[in-house]
Amino acid sequence: MSRVLTVLRSVVFLVLQTALTVVWSIVSLLTFPFEPLTRYRIITTWSRIVVWLAQVICGIRYEVRGLERLPQRPSIVLGKHQSAWETLAFQVFLPPQVWVLRRSLLRVPFFGWGLAMASPIAIDRSAGMQALKQTLEQGRDRLARGFWIIIFPEGTRVAPGQRAKYQVGGAWLAAKTGAPVVPIAHNAGRLWRRNAFLKFPGIITVSIGEPIDPAGLKPEELNRRVEDWIESEVARLPA
Repeated sequence: MSRVLTVLRSVVFLVLQTALTVVWSIVSLLTFPFEPLTRYRIITTWSRIVVWLAQVICGIRYEVRGLERLPQRPSIVLGKHQSAWETLAFQVFLPPQVWVLRRSLLRVPFFGWGLAMASPIAIDRSAGMQALKQTLEQGRDRLARGFWIIIFPEGTRVAPGQRAKYQVGGAWLAAKTGAPVVPIAHNAGRLWRRNAFLKFPGIITVSIGEPIDPAGLKPEELNRRVEDWIESEVARLPA
């Protein structure tokens, strides 16, 4: 019976999420006359509603540890990536933010259109050194505007219990801009699985680490520190 209920809840959630995405993509396009921070606050209402729907329909609740550790100035978040949940929930409990993402995502109907209005750092990953230049130029601009930058160094969603190579791009950006790095671990993948339709009830635990000052650190060393902390913290979270 519980399996049937999970399926029904997941169906209802998907229908409402899809309808909301279509509506909110149109709303997002209408925000173009506003300043970036104003657009952000309007557009991310979508994420807040979806996280709320996941809670009331699918029973996915969450707790955040370490909010008091967040720096007072715009920073770069390097986070664990297990599901789509964290891409939404980070917008709920973290300061205004932008993401480093593939430019091709902006062409996805409805979702990509709204995403384009949220001032992302959109890069062409096949461009090599040009992509790094794009990241640095846009990253400095977003930090100066008061945005935090969200990067998932694994580059893709990784199932719980597994890990992927941590790419050094986020640490490199921090070293170049001097922005503090905030590592974040969580266990969202056990309830909202990678590319999975079913959403399971339970509590997701998010753990925010101590900020790391990139001054005097090479990107590789900074990246290693972030990876060591995230992976060890994930291992301590409820499985």
